[in-house]
Amino acid sequence: MEDKVGALVPGSSVHIDGAPGGPLSGLTFVAKDLFDVAGHPTGGGNPDWPGNKVPAQEHAWAVQTLLDGGASLVGKTITDEVSLGILGENVFYGTPVNSAAPDRVPGGSSAGSVAAVAAGMCDIALGTDTGGSVRVPASFCGVYGIRPTHGRLDLTGMMLQAPSSDTTGWFARDGATFAKASAVMLAEEIPTALPNRLIVAVDAFGFAGSDMQAAFGPMIERLGALIGTVEEEVMALPGLSTWARAQRTLQPYEGWLTFKDWLERDNPAMAYSVARGLAQAANIPQGEREWAQMMRREARARLDYLLPPGTVLCLPTTPFPAPPKGLASSQTDPLRMRISCLCSHGGLTGVPQVSLPGCTLDGLPVGLSIIGRWGTDAQLVALANAMEEAA
Repeated sequence: MEDKVGALVPGSSVHIDGAPGGPLSGLTFVAKDLFDVAGHPTGGGNPDWPGNKVPAQEHAWAVQTLLDGGASLVGKTITDEVSLGILGENVFYGTPVNSAAPDRVPGGSSAGSVAAVAAGMCDIALGTDTGGSVRVPASFCGVYGIRPTHGRLDLTGMMLQAPSSDTTGWFARDGATFAKASAVMLAEEIPTALPNRLIVAVDAFGFAGSDMQAAFGPMIERLGALIGTVEEEVMALPGLSTWARAQRTLQPYEGWLTFKDWLERDNPAMAYSVARGLAQAANIPQGEREWAQMMRREARARLDYLLPPGTVLCLPTTPFPAPPKGLASSQTDPLRMRISCLCSHGGLTGVPQVSLPGCTLDGLPVGLSIIGRWGTDAQLVALANAMEEAA
């Protein structure tokens, strides 16, 4: 497979045919280099990661599920280093090209997967989402992406970062393919009935700014027409930045616990931003972590209240389109902070979320997200497909 966008792990070559006669027969997929593929290393975006030394013995659950569904695996894709990134820039393997905006980042950490789908190299791509690593790339590259209900899917064979937030997700360019892949991954038929109540998260749209609010207007109108009842509500109490602070406490500390034995044993080569983040995480005090756990309980209660059966909530997936490549840390740090304010609810609450393409600002794609209560993943996929048909 020709790789014109730098999406594939350098030097890798993978092709495994899917099972004949499955619902995904004739479709192809790639897998982020956090998923085990039997006979191939799992590199994790870092040349010193132990998975590089010994090929995996079995396919990850997510890889095997798509193969069993009939899709053929055609590559392993670049990830931000050990999944600790949100922009898609890897100092060891490069930055995959965002086909919708070649001078801008693709978003991470599922950078190669989203780049491959957006460039038409494959039909479906597996990614992971802990703090936004499917939702953000989907927004920046203008494709469909899902973060399923936390704990719903088997993560066997997927490299973990922060287990209380980690999920497997996937991308597709069009609603029909997205629905087919989702039905296989969720092991659930996509329903025809749509939600009957839409909440517009006014705090999230206000946070994104007036230009973004105006850009999303037509999509919100289309959503409202499909659903019927539209209301406005504040999503995050006591505030988006407070939820983000809680997630930026819990997720990094769990990441430190996940990687500390490797760091202490191997002293691996690492990008400055990744090493800095892990060092800071190691020093998060217990009192701060206990506060963040209480905030998680509040956030879950808030969304449980806002999202009774039949209700979905919409918000911008990201507060802006993809930033330019190659910005200094002093420029990317505040961007990451802003992104986390619109993504932290995923890791905090575990609710399912789908990012929909179809909106642009200054010619750059930006996603509109729909979220539902726990377990309503298939209903969100149905709504995503209906939105494409209504466009």
